[in-house]
Amino acid sequence: MPVITPEILAAAESLLGITYTPAERTQMLDNFLPQIEAALRRRATTIPFPVGPATRFDPRLPSYIAPEMKPFDFTPEIAPLPAADEDIAFAPTHVQSGWIKSKQLTSERLTKIYLDRITRHNPTLNAFATVTAGSAITRAAELDGLTGQNISLGPVHGIPYGLKDVFDTAGVTTGWGAEPYQHRIPAEDSFVAKTLHEAGCVLLGKTAVGALAYGDLWYGGRTKNPYNPAEGSSGSSAGSAAATAAALVSFAIGTETLGSIISPATRCGAVGLRPTYGRISRTGAMPLCWSLDKIGPICRAAADTALILHALNTPDAADPFQIFAPFGGAAPVKTLRLGYFPADFAAGDTTQLERDALETARSLGLPIIPLARQNLPYDSLMALLFAEAAAAFEDLTLSGQDDLLTWQDADAWPNSFRKSRFLSAVDHVQADRLRRLVMLEMDEIFRQVDLIIGPSLAGPMLTITNFTGHPSLCLPAGYVSSPTRPPVSLARHTAPRDQAAATFEIPHAIALYAPLHAEAALIAFAEALEPILPPKRRPALP
Repeated sequence: MPVITPEILAAAESLLGITYTPAERTQMLDNFLPQIEAALRRRATTIPFPVGPATRFDPRLPSYIAPEMKPFDFTPEIAPLPAADEDIAFAPTHVQSGWIKSKQLTSERLTKIYLDRITRHNPTLNAFATVTAGSAITRAAELDGLTGQNISLGPVHGIPYGLKDVFDTAGVTTGWGAEPYQHRIPAEDSFVAKTLHEAGCVLLGKTAVGALAYGDLWYGGRTKNPYNPAEGSSGSSAGSAAATAAALVSFAIGTETLGSIISPATRCGAVGLRPTYGRISRTGAMPLCWSLDKIGPICRAAADTALILHALNTPDAADPFQIFAPFGGAAPVKTLRLGYFPADFAAGDTTQLERDALETARSLGLPIIPLARQNLPYDSLMALLFAEAAAAFEDLTLSGQDDLLTWQDADAWPNSFRKSRFLSAVDHVQADRLRRLVMLEMDEIFRQVDLIIGPSLAGPMLTITNFTGHPSLCLPAGYVSSPTRPPVSLARHTAPRDQAAATFEIPHAIALYAPLHAEAALIAFAEALEPILPPKRRPALP
């Protein structure tokens, strides 16, 4: 055991931002060894990876009232089938659903269109960790057999998709983007994989994920932005966003702890929905931060997110962290009150595109209400994320296998995990109390409005709503002229840009936020806003 001296304690104090007197340090000396011994005994006890903390985060305050909603209803609008495969590939999921239902398009043909596009474009984008071509074609043929018998498994029957490589798939590598796990082959399907299979989807493969759900760099390289293959796609749902935007899939599944759906969807020009915390079961998904991890769809149209959320909105007794709630239709958009924070739209890193989107939203005729927040240290909540992530991957750090990860700079996981060992437990509890304070603040704000519109990455709302558990949707709102961007930092959300570098026309998005479990209103408003925003352009892939 180490010998603890007053000098060691004084040095440790500097890491925690505290100062004790010499007498106080002397008084503590006899108490440290039992504390260290207890920690070492705990570390020697193996805790299975799926086991989460006993403390369970619940975003619902005592004042929570579940939103009223109509039953979910989807009747596909049957449109003529285009002649060109590319037009079929880029069509929204809900349109493809209509073609399959009307038997203008088979699942097998749609699957082969996407597999061909994966073959042609994935070498450029590096969006897939694994492609399951054989099983996808077999599955599509099975579903076409059901369609021939006029049997449908639901709105996404026959639809091919990509699954972020943090979800277990039986017999198919699930490597979490990280070198120590790249040969990991699960024996069972995750809840998400199983549920989408039962809903009639066709798994095309596992989309690339930034190592351990951070960034766009993984053991297969960096996943690229379809609109500028010289830069990364952002992450960590890197492959899911890139594959969806480039029409290598009809839709994809992502996860978000702090921006991992919203950031890559914004940068790649996709619609990203981050549902309410706990709504979708995480059974069989890689745990990063138990009180923050969320699962959601990445699509090419706002309406598609409702189809995927409906398919996944199923109770799962195996997930102790799930908070199941119904999902259905929304009240008319014109009855909604829309809020915004003027300070966020005035921030230096806000784009004119986002300010224009706010003005476009005014044309829908909703009451637009300015809002204000307290001056709270929202960035201090990040300590909770770093502590949970370091706990989830403690064995990786203590074994030294974190050295196997390619990304090793100051912002990367290995360094963050090591630094997190020096976080104070007392500060952790205080940060959790701050989280509660922020939850109360957002509860009060959502008593004034039904939805909030804001910049997708600028300002504190991305951090705030991830910690409070509120749902968010990012909606493509046009294009910005941008130089090639270096990898995004989890702590900063944005990275410095070289304004002298060559620029590219890159998609950008506006963000929407809703009360807990009010995704129906969120999606309905996005559907109303989508057609009056600047039109989308397909990426010019080689």
